[in-house]
Amino acid sequence: MRTGRPRTFDREAAVSQAMHLFWEHGYESTSLAQLKAAIGRGITAPSFYAAFGSKEALFREAVDRYLTTHGRVTDSLWQADLPPRVAIETALLRSARMQCEPGHPQGCMVALGVMTACSAANKPLMQLLADSRQRTRSGLQRCLARGVETGELRRNSDIPALTVAFDGFLLGISTLARDGIPLAAIEGGITQIMTLWDNNRADNLPRQAAGQ
Repeated sequence: MRTGRPRTFDREAAVSQAMHLFWEHGYESTSLAQLKAAIGRGITAPSFYAAFGSKEALFREAVDRYLTTHGRVTDSLWQADLPPRVAIETALLRSARMQCEPGHPQGCMVALGVMTACSAANKPLMQLLADSRQRTRSGLQRCLARGVETGELRRNSDIPALTVAFDGFLLGISTLARDGIPLAAIEGGITQIMTLWDNNRADNLPRQAAGQ
């Protein structure tokens, strides 16, 4: 008769593996069996629940892991020491590069959450992703407002419309990355989308670009 303690596993690595599954498939399409298989052989349902509480609790932890790691690519939107145009372009470039890099699912976990089928019961759980998207949207709007305040943008610039344009492009990068569009092409698109800023510049101000 075989006895002994249950097999142990690396909890930090397990959360990262779960994050990748939720990122790739969404919350509802990721099964407990998939999560257990990713965490490691030998883990039972009771040990899973003992470690994480529930699938929902693990998802919340995985989202937090994403937001404090990969999701920080848009931090430049909140850097007051960066010129606002540079802050936006930097966020777009860093996000595109992260979404296309190997080692994890393509695209953005937060943006892809918009397209994931979700039952009414799980809508509150998806609010975690919606809140993150709203924060990014607010960051873009803040940068545009700063541009007006500092005289870099015309005072009659349509801030709400420009916010939607930049935010829509940022969200769209996830689909492009999932479809295998080359990073170079996406970066070219970022150069084009930044002309929206340039077209609203106040007269005689030099163009400022993000560092590559």
